Amino acid sequence: MKPNYLHLLFLALVSMIQSCGFETTEQTYDSSLLNRASEEEVEQLVESFILAEDSSTITLPEGFFDIQTQLILDNKTAVKIKGAGMDKTVLSFRNLSSGGEGVKIVGRDIILEDFTIEDAPGDGIKSQHTDGITFRRINVTWTNGEKSKNGTYAIYPVQCKNVLIEECIASHSKDAGIYVGQSENIVVKNSLAFGNVAGIEIENCDNAEVFGNTVRHNSGGILVFNLPGLPKSDGKATKIYDNHVFENNHKNFATPLGEDPNGNTVTMIPPGSGIVLLAAKEVEIFNNKIEHNKTAGISIASYQVTGFPAEAPNWSPYTSSVFVHDNTYLRKGFSLPDFSRELGKLISVYNAHGFGKGQDIIYDGIWDESISSSIDSNPMKICISENMENLRFTRFYLMEGEEHIESFSDFEKFQNCSVTVQTNVNMLAQAK
Repeated sequence: MKPNYLHLLFLALVSMIQSCGFETTEQTYDSSLLNRASEEEVEQLVESFILAEDSSTITLPEGFFDIQTQLILDNKTAVKIKGAGMDKTVLSFRNLSSGGEGVKIVGRDIILEDFTIEDAPGDGIKSQHTDGITFRRINVTWTNGEKSKNGTYAIYPVQCKNVLIEECIASHSKDAGIYVGQSENIVVKNSLAFGNVAGIEIENCDNAEVFGNTVRHNSGGILVFNLPGLPKSDGKATKIYDNHVFENNHKNFATPLGEDPNGNTVTMIPPGSGIVLLAAKEVEIFNNKIEHNKTAGISIASYQVTGFPAEAPNWSPYTSSVFVHDNTYLRKGFSLPDFSRELGKLISVYNAHGFGKGQDIIYDGIWDESISSSIDSNPMKICISENMENLRFTRFYLMEGEEHIESFSDFEKFQNCSVTVQTNVNMLAQAK
């Protein structure tokens, strides 16, 4: 989006201020204090993965393990991989000589507990085509200063079923700390994500609940995306509740699309984004504390805002059937929105409350004209039931491109309605 001429001078000032923005270098545990495992001990650990049988336990001892090969568990059932604790068992892949992921899992009913992974060149832990995968008290991080060279995902189940992620910590990934993609039946609870581009991302998934998490100091806090061209198309039914989503104002250090084959859509997320919906379907957001996210607390957007082609089989670019209610919002007295990304510029320049003001809720206002000729009927079923007093809400008009952008603070057409989002993850949520 193009800011108008009157704002160009101010843009330079904002960019200068943001160049001094928040960076978090916090690490959760100091692995340098641990005893270094011998070569023989490292070999025994690697061998335990190779020789693992169904219904067995792989025990990871205390210590710091410098591992120079991937740890792969392939097509096994009912295997538990258990360390001595996140602060006691650390697997470092800084010197990995082959492969991308630190740990790769394919199987059924796999449990990972109580250890830390550091500095995988690609993803920390990747689980694929697994029915029943539990990540419990797993910490994945990168200790590099150059964050653009960090791995892509910390905890990464993709094309899985029955995914439980609880009491985990994910930090400093150049894409998403906790990423669940193209999967179904998902619980992400009581976990911490910080210092990533995206804290928690649910992408092209069905039947997910994200609750009880602390998501801070990322570029974007919690994301629900549906992207085109993936083996699993439109996901639906996600509940986001009882989370603390605050100060997600970190610089976006994702690899830009077009510069690297691993570049991803999250490169477009403006720092200061609390919760972001992109082409999402059937999402309920409630009982969250959304605080000090400088650009927008909640962003409701259709895929068209990316500027990329918005057509694919069995996929819709529109965000629809969203219910936002009973959240609390808090803004700092003075906090400039992001100007480094196009969506941030749109929010900063064209919002309905004045130039340079962050928003609590924004809706891009893009609707499917095959359903209705007007947004007045709320054709995409965007329902908002918040305490609107002093809440900054902006709905944009973007249907005629960059040369005709309007913004509105009216929220009445999005009130007095609700959307029922049905999920069923009780068995996962109560798992021990």
